[in-house]
Amino acid sequence: MSNTKNLFTDIPQDLDTEVFDTLLQSGDTRIERIISKGHKSPESGWYDQEQHEWVMLLEGAATITFESGKETNLNKGDYLNIPAHTKHKVLWTDPSCETIWLAVFYGDKKA
Repeated sequence: MSNTKNLFTDIPQDLDTEVFDTLLQSGDTRIERIISKGHKSPESGWYDQEQHEWVMLLEGAATITFESGKETNLNKGDYLNIPAHTKHKVLWTDPSCETIWLAVFYGDKKA
């Protein structure tokens, strides 16, 4: 029996909204595939997550901005770690192709 899957398959043709797929959840760790195409965070509000987030861009390009004013451009293969409660948002993703993220959320939510 094979449980093999591929991160680059089963990508919807219609990407009017971002796609969030949980690939694995165990204890306080969750791994997600996120697919964006021209999507960005809402103008108001910030992600303020209870867990750390390690994120890697597998395809495409994106810009993340932080409440501090720092902006980080990500291209294929780039990754970064966002500590818990670091306010951030996605400012831009490439509208001409799918941006595929691999996100790992980890750390005790109660800590």
